[in-house]
Amino acid sequence: MSELYVYAVVPAGPFRPRVRGIDGKELDVVTSEAAGVAAVVHAHDAPPYEGPDDEVKRWILEHSDVVEDAWNGAGAVLPVSFNVIVRPDDETGASAADQLRAWLESTGDGLARRLGELDGTAELRIEISLDREEHTQADPEISRQLEELADRPAGVRRLMEKKLEKTSKERTDAAADELYPSWRSRIAAHCLEIEEYRAPVREASLVPVITAACLVRADATRALGEELAEIDDSLPAARIRFLGPWPPYSFADVGAPQ
Repeated sequence: MSELYVYAVVPAGPFRPRVRGIDGKELDVVTSEAAGVAAVVHAHDAPPYEGPDDEVKRWILEHSDVVEDAWNGAGAVLPVSFNVIVRPDDETGASAADQLRAWLESTGDGLARRLGELDGTAELRIEISLDREEHTQADPEISRQLEELADRPAGVRRLMEKKLEKTSKERTDAAADELYPSWRSRIAAHCLEIEEYRAPVREASLVPVITAACLVRADATRALGEELAEIDDSLPAARIRFLGPWPPYSFADVGAPQ
């Protein structure tokens, strides 16, 4: 019997996928009318998706395209992680669809409640950092150390440059710590929920202040963007990345069907 690859959970209703799945697979919907929820799937007759990095990246993007289609078409979506596959039960004879439907019914109350909470929402991601060089260029201590570098022997200059870099980092780290509570509060005021996470430092000169995923109502996206623009205008050293809107990946922990 065929297995089922699962992309997302949506409210039960008229939604039907408008895109193809991974490698052009035809999509289907398995519905639990009793629970009021459904799962977007494709029939799967192969091992889990494994291969070269480029192939895996392509599969993940195709998976995400299906989640986004479900989000746009159904109004609310609970994304399921990449490579979740439901198998039939050889002992009972239950098909993969039977297994999936049983999981939807056993977890249906929680799934339906969370779908209701996420209806009409989107995820935005925000990264705010300080540019160390720009932040410290008017600092008196940094200016003094820069002046002392002039006409010093090469060996002394190297030692002084290390001291200068250490001072610059300490000053910018302290500023980031001081700014964090205010900026987080201003961002959170526009969010239904906020989740902070770690992100790789993109440039050595940047000191992170806050990196967060925000769950927002569709009509709050503009206001959050304006808040970030005000932060940007208030401090020239601020560097802001504002990404999205996306389906609520960070706010939809549904577990995995067995």
